[in-house]
Amino acid sequence: MKNLLKALFIIPLVILIGVLLTGVFSGKEKTARKHPRPTLGEKARDFAYPDINGKIVRLSDYFGKKVVLLNIWATWCSSCKKELPTVQKIYEKLKGDDFEVLAVSIDALGRKAVEPFMKKYGLNFPVLLDTTGSIQLLYGTTGVPETFIIDKNGRVAYVEIGAGDWTAPEKIALLRSLMNEPDREVIE
Repeated sequence: MKNLLKALFIIPLVILIGVLLTGVFSGKEKTARKHPRPTLGEKARDFAYPDINGKIVRLSDYFGKKVVLLNIWATWCSSCKKELPTVQKIYEKLKGDDFEVLAVSIDALGRKAVEPFMKKYGLNFPVLLDTTGSIQLLYGTTGVPETFIIDKNGRVAYVEIGAGDWTAPEKIALLRSLMNEPDREVIE
């Protein structure tokens, strides 16, 4: 009986240790590791996600060309519902050669959740779908919404934690000043 109790204790312990060691030595913990939130002036962390039509969009494609308002959000987020109409307004006001919105949804249902939400709220800015929430690990976010303004050089120029009003004069002035900087070739 004593040996049976030992076995019942030791076998699960050995399995647990094996699982932990497999994770440690497989290298998978590095890809799932949460990074700290980027600081101002830091190079923006590149990613590629499908847009609502399935086309892959890469952040670095805008480096050297456009200021990017990178917004991380979800359809179930009440603060996002308040903020996204202001993102739409700034998109309509500034979209063009020097400015782009990339709104990354972390909804697990992807297009199924996002498309009706966009229609309901009259939103037509570019939306990318991250059904695994990996953008949160990459950008060290603690919730939604969070917004990162990426300048033409591909560097983080501004960070907004929580809902913001993107029609506020000081935010429009910031975006315009970044847009007025000359385009340049980004060297890695």
